[in-house]
Amino acid sequence: MSAQKKRTFKIEAFKHRVELDPKYAERTWKVLEHAIHEIYNHNASGLSFEELYRNAYNMVLHKYGEKLYSGLVTTMSGHLKEIAKSIEDSQGGLFLEELDRKWGDHNKALQMIRDILMYMDRTFVPSNHKTPVHELGLNLWRDNIIHSGKIQTRLLDTLLDLIHRERTGEVINRSLMRNITKMLMDLGSSVYQEDFEKPFLEVSASFYSGESQQLIECCDCGEYLRKAERRLTEETERVSHYLDVKSEVKITSVVEGEMIANHMQRLVHMENSGLVNILVDDRYEDLSRMYNLFRRVPDGLSTVRDVMTSHLRETGKQLVSDPERLKDPVDFVQHLLDEKDKYDKIISKAFNNDKSFQNALNSSFEYFINLNNRSPEFISLYVDDKLRKGLKGVSEEDVEVVLDKVMMLFRYLQEKDVFEKYYKQHLAKRLLSGKTASDDAERSMIVKLKTECGYQFTSKLEGMFTDMKTSVDTMQGFYASQYSETGDGPTVAVQVLTTGSWPTQPSAPCNLPAEILGICDKFRTYYLGTHTGRRLTWQTNMGTADIKATFGKGQKHELNVSTYQMCILMLFNSADQLTYREIEQGTDIPAPDLKRCLQSLACVKGKNVLRKEPMSKDIAEDDAFYFNDKFTSKFIKVKIGTVAAQKESEPEKQETRQRVEEDRKPQIEAAIVRIMKSRRVLDHNTIVTEVTSQLQSRFLPNPVVIKKRIESLIEREFLERDKNDRKLYRYLA
Repeated sequence: MSAQKKRTFKIEAFKHRVELDPKYAERTWKVLEHAIHEIYNHNASGLSFEELYRNAYNMVLHKYGEKLYSGLVTTMSGHLKEIAKSIEDSQGGLFLEELDRKWGDHNKALQMIRDILMYMDRTFVPSNHKTPVHELGLNLWRDNIIHSGKIQTRLLDTLLDLIHRERTGEVINRSLMRNITKMLMDLGSSVYQEDFEKPFLEVSASFYSGESQQLIECCDCGEYLRKAERRLTEETERVSHYLDVKSEVKITSVVEGEMIANHMQRLVHMENSGLVNILVDDRYEDLSRMYNLFRRVPDGLSTVRDVMTSHLRETGKQLVSDPERLKDPVDFVQHLLDEKDKYDKIISKAFNNDKSFQNALNSSFEYFINLNNRSPEFISLYVDDKLRKGLKGVSEEDVEVVLDKVMMLFRYLQEKDVFEKYYKQHLAKRLLSGKTASDDAERSMIVKLKTECGYQFTSKLEGMFTDMKTSVDTMQGFYASQYSETGDGPTVAVQVLTTGSWPTQPSAPCNLPAEILGICDKFRTYYLGTHTGRRLTWQTNMGTADIKATFGKGQKHELNVSTYQMCILMLFNSADQLTYREIEQGTDIPAPDLKRCLQSLACVKGKNVLRKEPMSKDIAEDDAFYFNDKFTSKFIKVKIGTVAAQKESEPEKQETRQRVEEDRKPQIEAAIVRIMKSRRVLDHNTIVTEVTSQLQSRFLPNPVVIKKRIESLIEREFLERDKNDRKLYRYLA
């Protein structure tokens, strides 16, 4: 069966040509033109929008789109010219109202016209690259109204005048202003910017330049900043009420530039009210305001920070070099802590805990604390004062707060090893005299030092506590073994101190009374019998004694004195009067210590158990001393010459400094050897840098000392100089 031939179908256009009425386009356009007139004349209620839409549709369909579009442009332009004349004729304050009303009418008319010409908008406009109807209406409004010669300048002047009046305190119609500026924004960002924003910013700059100049002449710093802050707030509010949101950054930048950036230096240095005065008076509100305003401008915060740092360093420098302050170490350190607290509070409350300000504060304190080479000693004395008596009855939390503050100052010290030396001396005196207020506080301080500087820093301090505990057990063992022999004789409480842990200095033993020597010898025999390979040396300069004394009329007192003072007083059991020379020969106490002891026994009112002739504050070698049987006191127990640790005399200070320098030598050498062992070959400058870096947590080594230690290591053949380059060192394994 053969396949049928496939048929194809074709639809052809109707052959008969439809002839349009030649006047159709003109007639239809007249209908549409009339409708546009009626819309603009507010007579749109009688129009058939469906019929009008169909007419516009047919015109486009029959290729009369161009006629329709150009007719629309001409008709709208004509109406807008009439509207422009009406706006130009409006008087005074009615100008903006008329403009706003006509703008509203134009928008409504534009909406209706766009609805009628919707088909043209969708088809003819895109294909012929024409402007859409709504946008066309806006452009025509811009060209015929806003850019009209008589309206453009008047509009700008009116807007700027209203803003000026509002700035000077008048109330204006913000709603009307918002409508007008929104109109400019609707016409395009370039219209808003060119026709309003640029001139507005220029006028604002001029206004604030003049105002800031007036204020800076008549206001103090705090008042000026308050007014500048208020102006910034006003401008921000103005933007939110009737300007473009993008204008906020621009106008606030103008205010910041004119009112703050241009007067920064004058504000911070203003006489009697500048930053220094605000800092001194703790005016947190003004400081916070300055911080928040200055942070908005370039270099603002660095200006504040530099002035604060300069003031802080100058104040600190005066504090650490004030001779009156240096007389009282505890007061000196307390002032440092108060100053630190003050600025910590300022940075926290006013400067938003700004890290750069905290760093500036830390570097300032480190700078001026280390200007005074007695700072390590004074900080140790402060701790000594607090741990002796200053923390009694204080809660553990408060104790921790005080110790943390001290540690903060300790971190600033460059010579931490000097602090360690003094701290060890003061801790030894507290432990041996039993004057420590709290063992927990003592241990807490050592833990803090250990955390900060490592085990090596505190190992000897911990050893001192261990010795005290071991001594208690030793004494219990001694008295248990001597129970039957002690009788009514004197008793001793011996603290056995490990030589390496305690800051003991070799001292010539004084002549102890025979009664004391007996029991001391018994203790020595007991101790050496229970411990082999040890040697005991009595440190009579570090002990205390309680002795019973009977004065005139049988009055009895118990005197708490040092071991040296006990030796002096016991001589008066066999004599009523002794000369200085006789006392010196009888006790063998070193002259400086002997004079101090005699001063405290004979020259201190209320403690003068001895009488001196001639009567004077100083002790002379030809003075005579008598037992003062007229001594009276309302206390049974009388403490004599137990003076809290105070700053050293000049010779003692030199001696301590010398010991510190000696202790540093092996540390510097150890650091050099460590570095050279790992690097093998290094030049001189690199070694100095590396050694300084390794040791700066304890002290800042002097490059001259480092050089001497390198020489010493070369002599002992740990290092050698390179044969070709004298500044190069090699490690010798």
